[in-house]
Amino acid sequence: MPRYNYVALDTRGQESTGLLEAASTNDAIGQLRQAGYFPTSVYEETKSGPDGQVARRREAKMAKMTKPRAKTNIVLFQRKKIKPKILMIFTRQLATLIDAGLPLLRSLNVLAKQERDSVLRNTINKVADGVQGGSTFSEALALHPRIFNDLYVNMVKAGEIGGVLELVLNRLAEFQEKAAKIKNKVAAAMVYPVIVITLALTIMAFLLVFIVPKFEAVFHDLLGDKPLPAITMFVINVSRLVQAHWLVLIGVIVAIVFGYRFANRTKPGKSVIDRVKLHLPLFGDLNRKNAISRFSRTLGTLVTSGVPILQALNITRETAGNMVIARAISHVHDSVKEGESIVQPLEASRVFPPMVISMVDVGEETGKLPEMLLKIADVYDDEVDNSVAGITAALEPIMIVCLALIVGTIVIALFMPLIAIIQGLQQQT
Repeated sequence: MPRYNYVALDTRGQESTGLLEAASTNDAIGQLRQAGYFPTSVYEETKSGPDGQVARRREAKMAKMTKPRAKTNIVLFQRKKIKPKILMIFTRQLATLIDAGLPLLRSLNVLAKQERDSVLRNTINKVADGVQGGSTFSEALALHPRIFNDLYVNMVKAGEIGGVLELVLNRLAEFQEKAAKIKNKVAAAMVYPVIVITLALTIMAFLLVFIVPKFEAVFHDLLGDKPLPAITMFVINVSRLVQAHWLVLIGVIVAIVFGYRFANRTKPGKSVIDRVKLHLPLFGDLNRKNAISRFSRTLGTLVTSGVPILQALNITRETAGNMVIARAISHVHDSVKEGESIVQPLEASRVFPPMVISMVDVGEETGKLPEMLLKIADVYDDEVDNSVAGITAALEPIMIVCLALIVGTIVIALFMPLIAIIQGLQQQT
C-alpha cells in the first residue's frame, strides 16, 4: 500500500508532519480529518533518486493550490465596520458552538460559511487563519480593532487564560444585548422631539416664504399706508428676512452642525459638550443615568471575567462615551494604583449619585465589587426605562404647545388686519 507524507494542523493550530499508509491521496486526507487534523499538504512518498524531485514538485504544486489567491480588484469606499447587532449575534453563536464542544477553529469556519455580512465574513476568515497559524484567539482578534474593540479582546484573553472562553463569550453577548437595548431606548426618546422640531420648522418656513408675502400684498392693496399691528409687522419682517437671506440662514445651520461635529472630535470641545449633556433640561438626567449604567456594566463585566482591575479601568475609560465620566475613571485608576479606595475619586467627581457611591463602598468592603457593579447597572437600566417614559410623556404636550405657539402666532398676525378690514367694510355699508 502506498505511503504518504503529510503536513497538517491540529485544533490548536500547531503544525505536525508524519507518514501514513493509504490507498489514495483522498483516503489519506480522510484519515487525517477523522483524526482531528486539518491537512495542508499530502503527497505520496518516493524512495530516492530523481523521484525525489517529482515529490518536491508535487509538494510545491499542492502548496500553490492551497495558498489563497490575492484579490486584485480595487474597491472604493469599502465598509470596514459592522453593526453592533451583527457582532452580538456572532458572539452568541460562537459561544453556543464552543459550549457544544466544537473546537474553536471549526466553530469559526462554520460561522464564516453561514455569515451574510461580507465584512464580518472576511474578518472571521482572517481570524481563523491567524488561529490556524498558531496565534491565540485574542491575538487574532486584536488585529481587527475596527470590529473587535479593547473590551472584546481583553475579555476573550481573560477567558482563554482562565479556560472559560464560552462563559466569557456568553457574558460578552449579554453585555452587547443590554448595551444595545439601552442605546435604542435613549435614541427612541430623542426621535420624537427631532421629528416635531423638524415639522415645526418646515411649517414655519412654508408660511413665511409662501403665505405671508401674499397676505402682505393684500394688506398693501386694501389698507394702503395704514399702520399694521405690531405682531403683524414682526411676522412680515421675519418673512422678508427669510426671503432675502435664506442662503445665509441655511449656511448658519450647516455651520452649527459642522461646528458641533468638529468640536466633538477635539478633547476640549468634547469635554464641554459632554458636561452640557449631563445638565440639559429633561435629557441631562437621562444621559447621566445612561453613562452610569454603561460604566457599571462595563467595569463589572470585565472584572467578573477575570480582567485585572487596573486594565479593566483603562478599558472602561476608553469606552465610557463621556469625557466627564472618563475623567472620573482616570482618578479612580490613579487611586487604585496607589492602593487607595475607589470611593473618594467617584465622590469627588460629583457625577455619581450618593446611592451609587454607597453601593460601591459596600461592594469594596465586602469583596463583592463586581457583583455590586452589575447590580448598579441593572438598577440604572430600569432608571433609564423610567426616564425615557417620563421624557416621552412630558415632551408630547410641550412640543404640541410649541408648535401651536409658532403656527398660532403667524395665523393671528395675518388675521388681525383682516378683521380690521372686515370691520371697515361693515361700517361703510
